[in-house]
Amino acid sequence: MSLDTLPPADRSRTAPPPEPATPGARATVTPAIVLRSLAYVVVFNVFTFVCCLLLLGLLAVPRRWMMAVVEAYMRALKGLERVILGLDYRVVGREHLPDGPCIVAAKHQSLWETMTLHLLVADPSVVLKQELMDLPMWGWYARKAGMIGVRRGGGAPAIRRMVADARAPVAAGRPLIIFPQGTRTAPGVWRRYRGGVAALYEALDLPVVPLALNAGMFWGRRRFLKFPGTITLEFLPPIPAGLPTDEMMPALVDRLEAATDALVVDAGGTATERPADPAAWWRAPPPMDGPDG
Repeated sequence: MSLDTLPPADRSRTAPPPEPATPGARATVTPAIVLRSLAYVVVFNVFTFVCCLLLLGLLAVPRRWMMAVVEAYMRALKGLERVILGLDYRVVGREHLPDGPCIVAAKHQSLWETMTLHLLVADPSVVLKQELMDLPMWGWYARKAGMIGVRRGGGAPAIRRMVADARAPVAAGRPLIIFPQGTRTAPGVWRRYRGGVAALYEALDLPVVPLALNAGMFWGRRRFLKFPGTITLEFLPPIPAGLPTDEMMPALVDRLEAATDALVVDAGGTATERPADPAAWWRAPPPMDGPDG
């Protein structure tokens, strides 16, 4: 399959629009929003801390048992978001997720999607910054769950270790999730795509499924306030395995940025201005057989 045969993002199967809700970009900060945000932060932190303490015994049981409880925890968080914040979500394009392993390349705008992806993709192994894996309790669960840590600024050795660590979950039939820009990026802000997704694509021979979203319009990066509304996540048609990297990466950036812009604009935000030259859109991965120095 070539990129010329890929269908455009299909919005004909989009679920009916939800009841109108005030998106983050157009919301007026009211005392109610401040109080609801404060209440959620308190409840979230207390609930999460208590769960981490009470469920430490899960570290000794089979991973699949622990993950069933983790998914229940995440569903509980979604319920708290609906009740306290008036914040819900909808998913478009689930049919684009293939059976078996793939690489889901997701936009990363806020903490919200990191607490939601396990409810959208079956038993994923998520690429996370190593600092999260090193945290007490939270990091223990992440390691047990088979997440993949990558140290920012670690250069070629960190990328090679990430690829090596990804082979086990792929061999077990699990999909991978990576945030190709490497860090949270606010809607409307351009950030160059890093080499990690390209390194996984080259080494593992898997299709890439772009995942667009507009969570940052309601749950901002490092923002206390959370706004009511409905977040949309959209899985796009997969980019097939086996393409040259310098063909796959511009296609990924172009499709993912365009779909994300559409969702952000629908929620009252502005589109991202990208560099005109596609060569500036992404960073090539290091050679997998090079020295680690």
